Amino acid sequence: MASMTEILILHGHLPIEYLDSVTSEPTADEIAVQDLLARGAISDVQLARARAAQANVPFVELLDYPVDRTAVSLVNGAICRRHSVLPIAISEGTVLLAMADPGNVFAIDDVRAAARMQVEVAVAEPGDLQNAIDRFIRADDELSDLTNTLEEETQPEDTGTLSIADAGDDDAPIVRFVNLLVSQAIQDHASDIHIEPAEHDVRVRYRIDGVLHAMQSAPKSIQNGVISRLKIMSDIDIAERRKPQDGRMSVNHGGRQIDLRVATLPTVWGEKVVMRILDNTNTGMTLRDLNLLERNFETYKTSYSKPYGMILVTGPTGSGKSTTLYTTLNAVARPEINVITVEDPVEYRMQGINQVQVNPKAGLTFASALRSILRSDPDVVLLGEIRDHETAQIAIEASLTGHLVLSTLHTNDAPSAVTRLTEMDIEPFLVGSALDCVVAQRLARRLCDRCKQPAEYSVDDLQRLRFGLDPDRPLPEVFAPVGCGSCSNTGYRGRIAVHEVMAVSEEIERLAVARASSVEIGRAAREQGMLTLREDGWEKAKLGLTSVDEILRVVA
Repeated sequence: MASMTEILILHGHLPIEYLDSVTSEPTADEIAVQDLLARGAISDVQLARARAAQANVPFVELLDYPVDRTAVSLVNGAICRRHSVLPIAISEGTVLLAMADPGNVFAIDDVRAAARMQVEVAVAEPGDLQNAIDRFIRADDELSDLTNTLEEETQPEDTGTLSIADAGDDDAPIVRFVNLLVSQAIQDHASDIHIEPAEHDVRVRYRIDGVLHAMQSAPKSIQNGVISRLKIMSDIDIAERRKPQDGRMSVNHGGRQIDLRVATLPTVWGEKVVMRILDNTNTGMTLRDLNLLERNFETYKTSYSKPYGMILVTGPTGSGKSTTLYTTLNAVARPEINVITVEDPVEYRMQGINQVQVNPKAGLTFASALRSILRSDPDVVLLGEIRDHETAQIAIEASLTGHLVLSTLHTNDAPSAVTRLTEMDIEPFLVGSALDCVVAQRLARRLCDRCKQPAEYSVDDLQRLRFGLDPDRPLPEVFAPVGCGSCSNTGYRGRIAVHEVMAVSEEIERLAVARASSVEIGRAAREQGMLTLREDGWEKAKLGLTSVDEILRVVA
């Protein structure tokens, strides 16, 4: 049998010179191939095709393959995930099994026993296979079955007993129901889980790419049991149902630890629970990952590279402000400087950074914490949010005394940040002197690269939208969502930020001192080259990253 290296050479994926390194020993050959993959000499798809050729079995691309759900249902999802395999078709009493490693005889034996059929093997690229497993083996069916079981077993008058009894039993239906809800949300790349009591049932919704999707309804009889379980996991008082509470919990998913921030809110039908999924992989992002346009990137980099001054990131809740600030911290944090944050709550935990959790009950507010940490010799201070005059005053003074201060503010655009600070009774001359840069942002859904198609817009349509057409250039190509298996037929996959970056120049500083309106400040900023949120969005649409309709949805 030919080695993997020989097959890669025969298929034209490697130059003939690699023949000198060919070995007949399988382990050494596999090590050599993995080294080629790590160095980028070959791709995952090329390797998968070579594995199929070596085993003399077909290669399949699962994104476009018509997977038979009947075949999928033959094998338990736990077996498929454990061995990374997926049954995709049935023919004449034989099941076709897609797998990354065609030599895994244990997986083939387990599938043969579970399906009670003969097994034929096909090879799929590992990433493609994992996406297909996530797509076809979902918790939805198990959740539905579990919901029906709970509805049959539980009566409304038993609700209080159920919530306490199930809380400590890891095999209890309530515990399994909660675990499935959380794991499915993480698998679907949701940012939030909403559990909402209604009059006759409990609605579950996931926020995926900024849009809420109804996923599951549960019987009203298990409402208290589910909420009590979540409270116990989050270290929240289960006896208190009359006031909002906050907590935090961690779960293991796919070998990663995922933190969830939990908030409860009393409503007329019971307590609503919202869980924010905090994936720590975001803390490893670089500023280039934020998709800032080159001009905006250079303006922002100039500001955070200074040893002192204030940088504000503004926008509504859920617009990615924290991600931008944490990414900036990654860029500025070095062993030779002292970085301290004050947050409510601490969302992402970062190595090498001193993070302080606000605790109003103990008297540790933003203002008191900031006043204390300025005595701890910081070089960079991240303030979770400027909410009041006292906090704003201390932050301004800190930026004027040699500290780089990063914070957030709730305004609709960048120019409004200047007037918002003066409305907090901060002296205008202090605002102009301390403030160095303001970044306003929104999150738009990113077009799915696999299915997006060119959209047809007339010149009149684009001019009406103030699209920024250049009469000396051809009409720009923009794209529209279509929908495919990769993006769950939404046409979008992931999100992208739209920015408005305003550097505080001498002109803007003079306007701040004169208490000019945000309209006047915005006009001056645009004259100096600032792109508004919508103009930045149009540039992202021209790059094929998002659609015109999506920019109109998120930017006024």
